[in-house]
Amino acid sequence: MQATVELSFYPLHQDYSKIVTDFILELRTNENIRFETNGLSTQIFGDYDTIMNLLTSEMKSILEEQKAVFVMKIASGERSVENLPKRLK
Repeated sequence: MQATVELSFYPLHQDYSKIVTDFILELRTNENIRFETNGLSTQIFGDYDTIMNLLTSEMKSILEEQKAVFVMKIASGERSVENLPKRLK
């Protein structure tokens, strides 16, 4: 099943920008998933199981090492800009 995940990551640390950037770059090493990042969140598109396995591993590592908050929305299918109705583009 294809899925879309919108993920926001808030490290509770002074050096939050580097921590967030490093986290996103690590996620992007998976070539089977497509990513779009903006100033507030990262959208992840691909196979549900692949996405969730990646996030489970990467998020657990972060939460074991430091205080942080993740906010996540999950939808079935690809909810990318390309798939919006024309009048919303």
